[in-house]
Amino acid sequence: MHKLEQYNLHPTQMLAQLPEFMKAINSLIDDLGISLADYQADHIALRVNDQDVAQQLHQAWLSYGEEWSNNMINGRPIVIIGFEQPLAVDGWTIEALELPYPSDKVYPQQGWEHIEFVVPSSAKTIEELKADLLEKLPQLDWDGLDAKGIKVKASSPSGEDERLANPTFAFKRDGVCIKLHGHSLKAVLESEQA
Repeated sequence: MHKLEQYNLHPTQMLAQLPEFMKAINSLIDDLGISLADYQADHIALRVNDQDVAQQLHQAWLSYGEEWSNNMINGRPIVIIGFEQPLAVDGWTIEALELPYPSDKVYPQQGWEHIEFVVPSSAKTIEELKADLLEKLPQLDWDGLDAKGIKVKASSPSGEDERLANPTFAFKRDGVCIKLHGHSLKAVLESEQA
């Protein structure tokens, strides 16, 4: 466990860093010009660069909940752990942790990286999701994001057995990211069992 503590990645250290991370998340939400208060903060994700650290984290976080899934997505395992006691932070209740094992990409900082919010939508494509977001979050100034240093990325990640399309928009700045999609992780995982 000492490797996790050395990198400030032990779950107790990470939970202590959560308020600071949420401050950065809220600043990004403010700069997007939107309110996500009415939407579910579905899950929180962290990033690590080392395979051993990912394995240690995987085991360490299991004492906080149960493994909902361990799927190969884009060529690497992504583990989802559902918290026994959801994280309550800034008015949101976060029910799960996403722990991707490292890929070839090296992250400048390890630790908390993004939170995904559910903006209910039956969109099956990126275009349909954007139309829904334009309707539900009309204050979002898509054209002004670049000037604020906010990068936007659209994706449609999926696991092998997923039957529920869940296109996603990611808004990222300074190593912090929020993602918006139409379905909760739990709903997507349940679609795999269907």
